[in-house]
Amino acid sequence: EDTGEYSCDTGDQESRAALNVKALPVLFQKQLKDEEAEEGAAAKFQCELTKDNAAVEWRKGTMELFPCAKYEIKLVGCTAELVIHNVEPEDA
Repeated sequence: EDTGEYSCDTGDQESRAALNVKALPVLFQKQLKDEEAEEGAAAKFQCELTKDNAAVEWRKGTMELFPCAKYEIKLVGCTAELVIHNVEPEDA
């Protein structure tokens, strides 16, 4: 958001320059870990990113997951979390 044109104005003269900011990639500080849960329980996946509030997508295979009664999705600071409520065998 700091990218843009900046200027310095003396009243008689003006100097301009552009600032381009190259965003660093979001990396995983802590990876996801395999989980095991009993049918009917909740399963939680958590990972830690190198940037606060980065855009993340949760997927099961190729299907993107969205917040609903089944899937609770949180992003607090650098921690992304997926909770799967009332797990069933087809959630594996």
